[in-house]
Amino acid sequence: MSVYLQDIPLDQAKQRFAEALTAAGLGGVLGVEVIPVDENAVGRVTAQAVFARLSSPHYHASAMDGFALRAEEIAGAMPTRPVTLSADGQTAVYLDTGDPLPEWADTVIPIEQVEPLDERDQPAADPRRPARIRVRLALPPWSHVRLLGEDVVATQLVLAAGQVLRPVDLGVLAASGYSAVSVARRPRVAIIPTGSELVPFDRTPQRGEILEYNSVVLAAQVNQWGGLASRQAIVSDEFESLTRAVQQAADEHDLVLVNAGSSAGSEDFTSKVIEKLGQVLVHGVAVRPGHPVILGFVRRSKPAAGEPALTPVIGVPGYPVSAALTGEIFVEPLLARWTGRQPAEPQEVEAVLTRKVTSPAGDEDYMRVVVGQVGKRLLAAPLSRGAGVITSLARADGITILPSGVQGLEAGSPVRVRLYRSHAELRQTIFAIGSHDMTLDLLAQFLAERGRRLVSANVGSQGGLVALRRGEAHLAGSHLLDPETGEYNLTYLRQYLPETPVRLVTWVFREQGLLVAKGNPKGLKGLADLARPDVRFINRQRGAGTRVMLDYQLRQLGIDPGQVRGYEQEEYTHLAVAAAVASGRADAGLGVTAAAQALDIDFVPLFKERYDLVIPCEHLTGGLLDPLFDLMLDERFRAAVAALPGYDVYAMGEVVLDCIA
Repeated sequence: MSVYLQDIPLDQAKQRFAEALTAAGLGGVLGVEVIPVDENAVGRVTAQAVFARLSSPHYHASAMDGFALRAEEIAGAMPTRPVTLSADGQTAVYLDTGDPLPEWADTVIPIEQVEPLDERDQPAADPRRPARIRVRLALPPWSHVRLLGEDVVATQLVLAAGQVLRPVDLGVLAASGYSAVSVARRPRVAIIPTGSELVPFDRTPQRGEILEYNSVVLAAQVNQWGGLASRQAIVSDEFESLTRAVQQAADEHDLVLVNAGSSAGSEDFTSKVIEKLGQVLVHGVAVRPGHPVILGFVRRSKPAAGEPALTPVIGVPGYPVSAALTGEIFVEPLLARWTGRQPAEPQEVEAVLTRKVTSPAGDEDYMRVVVGQVGKRLLAAPLSRGAGVITSLARADGITILPSGVQGLEAGSPVRVRLYRSHAELRQTIFAIGSHDMTLDLLAQFLAERGRRLVSANVGSQGGLVALRRGEAHLAGSHLLDPETGEYNLTYLRQYLPETPVRLVTWVFREQGLLVAKGNPKGLKGLADLARPDVRFINRQRGAGTRVMLDYQLRQLGIDPGQVRGYEQEEYTHLAVAAAVASGRADAGLGVTAAAQALDIDFVPLFKERYDLVIPCEHLTGGLLDPLFDLMLDERFRAAVAALPGYDVYAMGEVVLDCIA
């Protein structure tokens, strides 16, 4: 009977899989091969301990350019009482660095510490071939000599089994007399993408087609972890075709990854195929994202003598984030076992969560976060939780795991983060929380050239000011209009940051207006048209400056928000609003010109607004933000911003308020 989406705890799934691997004779290193000691050996894992065949050096060698002699010959030498020795090859002789030490000598004196003389006791024409030398200091025996075996002594252990070879290890092998080394064989891993809707990622997809790129990510993971990946052709959602593909892959590889078809849809055949060809151990793990994972085995058709009879198969969920995390959770430990190395131990740090999050009860929830150091604290800002949002993994600085049974955490809660980046990178990270603006992506590019990372979280202008109040960001973007004064941001700074000295800097002026479908089929001309019953609107989230502006303008027009169809539907960025309009999910949204251009939709201009950066004064020292202020004056950067449609940089860098609470 099929094991069908019966989620079990992650630890239990791992244990069941590990026990089955051991029972099948697949619990350790798969095999050994001998490879040359060259640059291609880096990253391979030694299959057995390596003992030196040669001593290094294998003779007493000069460690300096100088003269070999007996230490006793210069025992009394002093600046005021020099010793003169014949350079006849028996009392003293010149050596280059690395030359063998004569059997009669026990010391080398550097050439710069002797006076080479000719037969008349004048400075020698060739200091390396003098008649004699004058020495004015004494040296103990074996000075400036590399003794036989100083580095390695023959028969000494130089590399343990399970050593991941580094460039320096190759030098050790070569110095120890090895031109080849025994290493664990790289496991052969087949990756089979499935789905009738899939097309190669180098094609332009048509409506209903999906670019297949999970196999690229999985293959790169496999190769990074010591395996040898083989990407197979896309297999359509057809039982017999998938059965043939899985059987052939299992016969020719050590591990098969079947990507997609692991869930509960009518065309999800992976579990049925594995069950027909072998055994399903697990179908469903209590982990998010990625819970439909399948762990099982397929019988080999005709295993050769000494080969295992079974090939492990992992059914990898189709969503990109689920696929990548399944690789980290299940594939990496398996490849580590098969190559004889220890699984990677990610660096963990404690950080403070910047906003409230919820989690499914009963599942381990792998939450992607960006991390920044603000003051003395590390902060973790959650990224998109969607299993299909591959960019969230690319942006992520790490993963925090919400344990099973935890249904959520409040803002300010401490969390453990498994880092994808180094501490050094985090210290050079500018943490921005607040209103979304297209120019921040451009800013990130230019800051990267100056050794800084910009990490931004889009929570709206008001949310950004709240984050600054809590000490959770270096800066916030804000464009909050006070309807009473007509001024931007100052009123809200007094409201949200009354005790915090800040610098308020003009960033850009930008054009806001209606984002509408190509050709403006609804004929929308202004905000008054949003009250029409045939118009579907997509709004920004509460606290966003664009939302504040909309509410102000609707009041001016005497329009109740309840008259706007879709007013409660929210997105967090201008691009997300534009995407909703472009996809037909909405007829209109409020946003900037550049978002309309990016999604190739139309734009109805309505008004210009000022977008500022709010920076607590405590962050103005230390140098972290210096490149940001430099860029405000940089002509190349200003030209790049001005080239975006609807943006004006004439006031960029002007200080509106400077460190007055």
